[in-house]
Amino acid sequence: MRIISGIYKGRRLTAPKNLPVRPTTDFAKEALFNILRVRYYFEEIVVLDLFSGTGNISFEFASRGVPNITSVDAHHGCVQYINKISEEFEFPITTIKSDVKKYLENTSAKFDVIFADPPYDFTSEVLKGLTEEIFNNSLLNPEGLLIIEHAKQNDLSSLPHFVEARRYGSSVFSFFN
Repeated sequence: MRIISGIYKGRRLTAPKNLPVRPTTDFAKEALFNILRVRYYFEEIVVLDLFSGTGNISFEFASRGVPNITSVDAHHGCVQYINKISEEFEFPITTIKSDVKKYLENTSAKFDVIFADPPYDFTSEVLKGLTEEIFNNSLLNPEGLLIIEHAKQNDLSSLPHFVEARRYGSSVFSFFN
């Protein structure tokens, strides 16, 4: 995996092989950040990265100047890896080792961007519950955006707050606000 842009543009990162992850492809990540850079000043937003895995998305936000990033993952090895890279690059990433559902139930923080990359075997019904938890708890700021990366087999277009979906290979980004 590599950082696409920002102060660490082009930097390659190699995560341990024993992590249970499926990092967002560079192609899909670049497309996503092209969408986001038109909408936000990265230096002014607060980001939540759910199911953060290797921290791929968090690292990209940090490299682009986002000052406040929270990464949540239930796997100890993932959290350790994100902490290691964050310390090495002095990234402003706070990691939380937690089940995402429990974290969402217990936080009162507000975010401008919430990115969720749950396992691709999550059903549309589980993803619906994720969106409901975020919107019912008012975790997004007024101009905030929820982005869920999911398998192309899931269609989230009927969910409340859905705006659009963009497909990149076998991955889809569904946007909600």
